[in-house]
Amino acid sequence: MKIAVEGCCHGELDKIYETIRYLEDREDLKVDLLLCCGDFQAVRNEGDMKCMAVPTKYRHMQTFYKYYSGEKKAPILTIFIGGNHEASNHLQELPYGGWVAPNIYYMGYAGVVRYKGIRIGGLSGIFKSHDYSKGHYEFPPYSPETLRSVYHVRSIDVFKLKQIQMPMDVFMTHDWPQGIYHYGCMQELIRKKKFLQQEVESSTLGSPAAAELLAHLKPSYWFSAHLHVKFAAHVEHEAQGHNTPRTTKFLSLDKCLPHRDFLQVLELAERPGSSEQLEYDPEWLAILKATDSLQKVSPSIWLPPEDNALHAKWDFTVAEADMMEVVSDLGGDLCVPVNFSLTVPSYDPIHPQPYTQPSYRINPQTTELCATLGLTDIYAQAGQTSQLRQSARREDEDNLGSCEEFPSNPADTSELSGSYNPDEISIEDDWDKDKGEEDGIAGEKVTDDTGLERAVGVEEIDREYSSLPSGSQILPHSLSTKAEVVNQSPGSLSLQLPLPTQSTSQNLPHPELQEEWVTQPPKVHKRCSDEKDVGKDGTIKIKRRNQTIYIAKQDDGYEEN
Repeated sequence: MKIAVEGCCHGELDKIYETIRYLEDREDLKVDLLLCCGDFQAVRNEGDMKCMAVPTKYRHMQTFYKYYSGEKKAPILTIFIGGNHEASNHLQELPYGGWVAPNIYYMGYAGVVRYKGIRIGGLSGIFKSHDYSKGHYEFPPYSPETLRSVYHVRSIDVFKLKQIQMPMDVFMTHDWPQGIYHYGCMQELIRKKKFLQQEVESSTLGSPAAAELLAHLKPSYWFSAHLHVKFAAHVEHEAQGHNTPRTTKFLSLDKCLPHRDFLQVLELAERPGSSEQLEYDPEWLAILKATDSLQKVSPSIWLPPEDNALHAKWDFTVAEADMMEVVSDLGGDLCVPVNFSLTVPSYDPIHPQPYTQPSYRINPQTTELCATLGLTDIYAQAGQTSQLRQSARREDEDNLGSCEEFPSNPADTSELSGSYNPDEISIEDDWDKDKGEEDGIAGEKVTDDTGLERAVGVEEIDREYSSLPSGSQILPHSLSTKAEVVNQSPGSLSLQLPLPTQSTSQNLPHPELQEEWVTQPPKVHKRCSDEKDVGKDGTIKIKRRNQTIYIAKQDDGYEEN
């Protein structure tokens, strides 16, 4: 089975599918499955765009709405996780996963599914320590704070994933596992992204939660995105007992832009006799049932159960009987039901509605799954809690005689989008630079029938790992480093393509890594040197240095790429 892996999608579904089709024709192959590693941007209409954490000038409809409305259908089964630039009100409808459009499946906050016997897991969002121990309390309309916290990884989801005992084939996160760069060519990474040097050398870049999962799950493959750079690593885990050491091949990919490494195709052996349809994973569903009572929709701190006198139960791993119970609940059929339905009106380019307010709906897919397995719809529960808070606040204001006026759209933070953010990652995402930058591509140039010139580079995935430093690293439970030589790697295809169709001005990419987001109070610009760069208008240009992006900061000045 051939699987295409894509980095940051940014709503460019048309271009991604066109690129896959072009590769299929050129290489005479058939891609069976597409995995997208976040920033998918499942924007259905103008209201959804207001729930996406990007400045207003970068809010473009892109092409997902065509697949949501039924105008188009995804030609390949597509599975994705959430990143930090999403239509959060849409994805929150599906906390346990579900279809966002026909043939396009979202993994939920965390999830595991199976396709042709291949076990695929994922964790949505990015890590921020100040929100990590909270519940999923956010609910539209979002405040400037919850507009960002809604996509931050939570410890409850990591705790669930750490109950998994059966082997994992593929795992996806948006941000990288902390320390993964020690298992690849750090010099090459720093050469491509010089501003990451401090975080890389201090081992503070990346998600510690993802690092815990890497050590626990030990999947065969781990795919990420977020930093908009292609990077490969090879991790050999410590052997447990007399078992053969397991290895993880890590690959991070770029975003969907011309001349960028945003797509990779690899081949995995499907398991004979497996279903041709997307299936639920019985162990994962059993874990969801076992941990349902642990879920909270409160911003208060939640600590996972531990083996101490404070918790009656701390081990939520499941037995075969628990898995058989789940299979029975599903009537013996593990196939994910094809039950997608529209929950809000789709964008109409002929009759745009720019003043559409964000929508919040209970998704019937979630309702059906919760009823079948006895789970809690935490999105609906968060909505009820939010309404109670608002009612209590209104009563307090009435009692105090408050005349305060609230904004009609709390989620619209466009007036704040230009403020300075000291934690912003500054990655070279300027469109003009991308158009003229080859970014190290080595391939042949071909011209199609339309005369569009494309630079194409197709290579074996072995090259990604054979180019790593001598001796792959071993990942023990303590995440220390030891040297071992591992040369095993399956064959695959690497794609380094420009997009098959030229972009129009209305579909320009989001240079979100140069976004300047809102903080309260705004930070004062500080110069890092005595240099004075003066722009054409006579104003002094401020040089910003990338700051630690994953270490906890208790102030409100933060943002992610």
